[in-house]
Amino acid sequence: MHPQARRILGALAAAGALGGVFLLYTRPEFWVLMANQVWACL
Repeated sequence: MHPQARRILGALAAAGALGGVFLLYTRPEFWVLMANQVWACL
């Protein structure tokens, strides 16, 4: 793969991951659900 194409794909993947995390932060009920599930495993 061309180095520039790899850099562009990496940047797009990072931007997508950051966008996903931002969307999750706008939904606090998701974090409450995750915390409850983790607590149940302990």
